[in-house]
Amino acid sequence: RLISLFPEELGQVIYACTGSEAVDLALRIAKYETGREGVIVTRHAYHGTTTEAATISPSLGPHRPKARWVRYVDAPNTSLEGAEAGPLFAARVRQAIADLEADGTGFAAFIADSIFSSDGLQADPAGFLKPVADVVHDAGGLYLADEVPPGFGRTGGAWWGFVRHGILPDLVILGKPMGNGMPISAVVGRPEVLQRFGSDMRYFNTFGGNSVSVAAANAVLDVIEGDGLIGNIATVGRSLGAGLRDIARDYPVHSDVRGAGLFYGVDVVTAPDSGTADKDGAEGIVNALRERRVLISSSGAEGNVLKIRPPLVFSDADLEEFLASFRAVMEEHPR
Repeated sequence: RLISLFPEELGQVIYACTGSEAVDLALRIAKYETGREGVIVTRHAYHGTTTEAATISPSLGPHRPKARWVRYVDAPNTSLEGAEAGPLFAARVRQAIADLEADGTGFAAFIADSIFSSDGLQADPAGFLKPVADVVHDAGGLYLADEVPPGFGRTGGAWWGFVRHGILPDLVILGKPMGNGMPISAVVGRPEVLQRFGSDMRYFNTFGGNSVSVAAANAVLDVIEGDGLIGNIATVGRSLGAGLRDIARDYPVHSDVRGAGLFYGVDVVTAPDSGTADKDGAEGIVNALRERRVLISSSGAEGNVLKIRPPLVFSDADLEEFLASFRAVMEEHPR
């Protein structure tokens, strides 16, 4: 049932218990398949908490594990780069590949979540990741799509975030949304990529794909399909974006609003037109909303991006309550 939701080229699945486990497994597969070690991630990415996943999660801070086989690239900045975001990002990835090849590490894989949730959210223009996928495949590497943040319809219009960009990943990583709190995750991939690893490695996972977690994951699919949530995400998401932009027009310390589906980011700056990130201001808004029992968080390298990610069942009434609370917070603390 799960495989049927993916492009036909992605025809096999391996189950695990957590997103971190799935990331770790995907890295093992990529390195074994390519015979190389190097992995490229964005500069403020988050991909998990196992040693291997933490090593490619710079957002965990300066004391995380580090390795010579990782290269960091600046995430796309669609607010500043616009239509050039994709080509510029691809150029940075190309340079990182060259660096890995030059020092003998070799290039195995590029990994990203297609909404760049820890890098301050970058959504549009849809398709800007296609040049990156082309660069990765031209260099003989694998494209790993971390669908923990954008998957299961979160970004609207399709089941998976990578679909918005017209790319075909080699491996797709699924995590916590898959079981709505139950421990289940997966790596979905092209059979030809998984074949040698599957033949040569004695991989097993004691509780991966256990019947209770699989029942929960099936129930998640039942609700998404039966309640028409992907359509709900698209329609309520458009209203969410419009409402956030209305508020931003009244309070220009919100310098940019961007997102897709039910996943939006709002840049908070110190003063209108200043362009100076305001981490304290963003934290103040997060905490003021929390006092009103509305939970959002902050994101981005400078911690100044409001990260707004409602449940997929978010209704028009829920949205009205959220926007009213958001506007009230801004009226109380306009600066």
